[in-house]
Amino acid sequence: MARHEVALRGREEAAEGTLAFRFAKPAGFTFKAGQSVSVALLDPPAEPNSARRTFSLASAPFEDELMVATRMREGSAFKRALNALPVGAPVRLTGPLGAMTLHEDSARAAVLIAGGIGITPFRSLLLQAEHDGLAHPLLLAYSNRQRGHAAFIAELEALQRRNARFRLLARMTDTEGFIDEEALARFTRGAPAPVYYLAGPPAMVQAMKAILARMGTGAADVRSEEFYGY
Repeated sequence: MARHEVALRGREEAAEGTLAFRFAKPAGFTFKAGQSVSVALLDPPAEPNSARRTFSLASAPFEDELMVATRMREGSAFKRALNALPVGAPVRLTGPLGAMTLHEDSARAAVLIAGGIGITPFRSLLLQAEHDGLAHPLLLAYSNRQRGHAAFIAELEALQRRNARFRLLARMTDTEGFIDEEALARFTRGAPAPVYYLAGPPAMVQAMKAILARMGTGAADVRSEEFYGY
């Protein structure tokens, strides 16, 4: 597996309590939208399990930087150390990893269900699909407590306005409740032979799997990734 030393290029707030970190893209580094990388600090904190973390790449393969995003409210020693790095400081990157990638059959819809920071692989997937002109019908159900917590929400709304193949359901649970079976069935009605992709907190992923099972979705048509506070 390829390992690279890359420089931190910058950081910015992606949502309230969520930071996006941008890194230089190594020459020859290739990945598929939806994949992840391991990020290791060269001078990690002394606390246990603080040397490295695995993050989904929020950047799309066509973009000229690598970007990851993480919630900072659940601050770990690793996150604090990463946030303290000066621009230009190196980290060690290993990857790409994972297989949360878009299915090949463009006649089948992709239904992406994201909770919180689980949006990161889907930003990559959606932007790359648009860049490549893919014909897949794309639906994103995106759940957050409040709009201010929803990373990349304005970018996703803009994507919906310009891409007729993409539909967005943004649900703010503090005021609208969780995405339940009725809401998901209504949102996906008419989507041809969908493949479902789940990314978010473990409880949310398990709840969505149960809903999909009740809707008659086979396990082979459900792909998932769980985020433990990342």
